[in-house]
Amino acid sequence: MKRTLTAVAAVVALATAGCGSAEDLSGSGDQAASGEIVVGSADFTENKILAEIYAGALKTTGAKVSVRSGIGARELVVQALQDKSLAVVPEYTGNLLVHFDKASTASEAEEVYSALESKLPEGLEVLEKSAAEDKDVLVVTKETADSGVKSIADLGEGKYVLGAAGEWAQRWEAKIKELYGVTFKEIKTTDAGGPVTVDTLKDGGSQVANLYTTQADIAVNGFVQLEDPKSMYPAQNILPLLRTGAVDDKGKAVLDKVSAALTTENVAELVKKVDVDKETVANVAAEFLKTVSL
Repeated sequence: MKRTLTAVAAVVALATAGCGSAEDLSGSGDQAASGEIVVGSADFTENKILAEIYAGALKTTGAKVSVRSGIGARELVVQALQDKSLAVVPEYTGNLLVHFDKASTASEAEEVYSALESKLPEGLEVLEKSAAEDKDVLVVTKETADSGVKSIADLGEGKYVLGAAGEWAQRWEAKIKELYGVTFKEIKTTDAGGPVTVDTLKDGGSQVANLYTTQADIAVNGFVQLEDPKSMYPAQNILPLLRTGAVDDKGKAVLDKVSAALTTENVAELVKKVDVDKETVANVAAEFLKTVSL
């Protein structure tokens, strides 16, 4: 999934990314010792919104809370939790599981969540997962969907051009054929769910694109998400990842209430408000919290 910096860029990100700089993260253990809850985020809109939502919810318990936004790659975020620079971060079940268990083949939501709980290292824990998922999805235009393409299985053999990131073929070409019998006329290298992928689909250079379920471009352009009944793409439920002992029971309870209120649809709408409507992350998070019974 595109939702983080690559490991290759991690050192650069740590050295240059504002709130996520090496200076900011080092020595933050004093804040942890003082009882402050530091909520961190990766460097993309959705994760920043979720971090602000988590922080706002935790503040309702009377806790002292701050946000360290835009840290970067998962490797950095996990390290910051383990060295007590951070207390809580928004995470995604499937990708987090693979981070700790590279050989994992779990795909269904409950299977992934159970496996994740068993693979977390000592000192880290996850709370309840939300129904919201930010996961890979194949999309088509409404015209293609109206022609009878509603599911991945409907793509058939060699009928369509797919636009996707360069690594898509290596990761998924054999899998989609194994599960669905689907092959593509061409797999066109675009970008990881970015503007090149979107424009290629809009302009007819591809008929199928790999995007992400909470991506604003899907609703803005009227794209149709294809069903994935055999769970080719693993579950990516949003949930809080915590440093053990950093949040008390009241804090955990309000974070669980936030998770219960999150859906793929409302997270996508939150992202749209920031990326398309140009509202601020803080305001979008605050407005969402007004809808949650904490």
